[in-house]
Amino acid sequence: MRALPGAPKSSCLERSSPVFARAPLLLTSVAAASLVLATTVVSAQQARRTPLRPTVPAYVAQQPPREQRVVPATPDAVGDPAALIQNQPSAISRAAPANASRSVRASGVRGVTQRQFRPPQPTVTGLQPATPPPPPVRRSATVPEDPYAPLGLRVGSVVLRPALTNGVGYDTNPQRTAGSTRKGSAFSRHDGEVEVQSDWNVHELTGRLRAGYSEFYRDREASRPDGEGNLQLRLDASRDTRILLETRARLDTQRPGSPDLTAAVVGRPLVYQYGASAGVTHDINRLQMTLRGSVDRSDYEDGKLSNGGIVSQRDRNQTQYGLRLRAAYEVTPGFRPFIQGEVDTREFDEAIDSSGYRRSSDGVTGRVGSTFEISRQLTGEVSAGYQNRKYDDSRLRNLKGFVGDAAILWSPTPLTTVTLRGTAELGDTTVAGSSGTTARRASLEIAHALRRNLIVTGFGSFNRTEYEGQNLREDSSTIGARVEYRLTRTFAVRASFTHERLNSSAQGSDYTANVAQVGLRVQF
Repeated sequence: MRALPGAPKSSCLERSSPVFARAPLLLTSVAAASLVLATTVVSAQQARRTPLRPTVPAYVAQQPPREQRVVPATPDAVGDPAALIQNQPSAISRAAPANASRSVRASGVRGVTQRQFRPPQPTVTGLQPATPPPPPVRRSATVPEDPYAPLGLRVGSVVLRPALTNGVGYDTNPQRTAGSTRKGSAFSRHDGEVEVQSDWNVHELTGRLRAGYSEFYRDREASRPDGEGNLQLRLDASRDTRILLETRARLDTQRPGSPDLTAAVVGRPLVYQYGASAGVTHDINRLQMTLRGSVDRSDYEDGKLSNGGIVSQRDRNQTQYGLRLRAAYEVTPGFRPFIQGEVDTREFDEAIDSSGYRRSSDGVTGRVGSTFEISRQLTGEVSAGYQNRKYDDSRLRNLKGFVGDAAILWSPTPLTTVTLRGTAELGDTTVAGSSGTTARRASLEIAHALRRNLIVTGFGSFNRTEYEGQNLREDSSTIGARVEYRLTRTFAVRASFTHERLNSSAQGSDYTANVAQVGLRVQF
């Protein structure tokens, strides 16, 4: 057949050749057959694989095999090659099993979880019940720091707290005399003191020293010094044994109308008292034993008469030696009763005094008492006993009677402090025919802080002295108040007023005195 004029040559070839017409169909059939063969081979290999691991979930392993789908070898399937590998059978399912996220339940125990199927724990018998925990440790309340207290000066491992006080005032009876002979006078007062406190790991040193002088402008003879001090050293020899050392001193004056002065003197004779003691304390469980020896000395200055003469008081100078044994038992941490025995000897420098009596004597004293601390608000020590003193002179009767000491500190509130002190003792005298004196003293002081730097204190005291063998008795009382205003830790202003009174059975010995004073205190 001829080709038409103007027609393309390729069209003529396709229509005229049957081979070229069957070529596309042949290629499509070969590709489809190859893919079917590959699919069959893969399925056979998967059937020969090993079983699934034990860890494969049961719902995965038990899935029924899916029916194999044969992809027809059509030209449409070849157009999308990805469709040939989709939806093929697999051992792992992509869909979540039913109720996979819920707890396993049985028909008879609906609502019960697997954890509740565990068997109960066995009960252990025969063991002691658990010990309850100890109560919490009771910590003591910390004492707040006083913002106006002195800080002190540190010298090595010892802290010193010095202070100076200077003031002026007026005294209505500087000489403490009776009748119209008295005359008031303005005065100036100067005091210096220092407190000592060690800061050691073991051992301890404490002490306080004070000295003062009162100068009267209108009555120079009434001007007088005074002072006192003590130092205490504790040496810790071992855990249960301590060595106690102490030294003390006191400076005072005698009033012109004292019964122990045999004549009217001018001025105020000085009295020096000083001593020392040493002892040892040992603890045996709750029992505490203390042995202490002491030596004390008293010296009296001679008096001056108005005519220039001298009144000797050397017959009053004496030395006292004492030995004391105390046994205390700690019933509770705040209560420790004790029993105490003491012997002493008083030796006068002159065997016979100005009245012709031998005043040296020996004494024996027994006491019972207790130290106590009740809830940190009430602390103190109280003791009472009996003393018998025998004199070398047979004309002097034995001096015997009640003796005791009391020191009680009560703090009803953090702002109020009450201090009560009392003592009863037997003393010496040079009054002719008298063995000695029986002295009773009591004092009360109440301090209240209106503000942290403003303290008001009221005080009072009563003293009674009786001369054994003589119808002589003296009662003295003191009442007053003082105010302290602390400006800073270093400076403070003080003011005070005191009323003194003496009632004596001796004719012409009574007196009264009023003293007012204001001053500035400097402390470090």
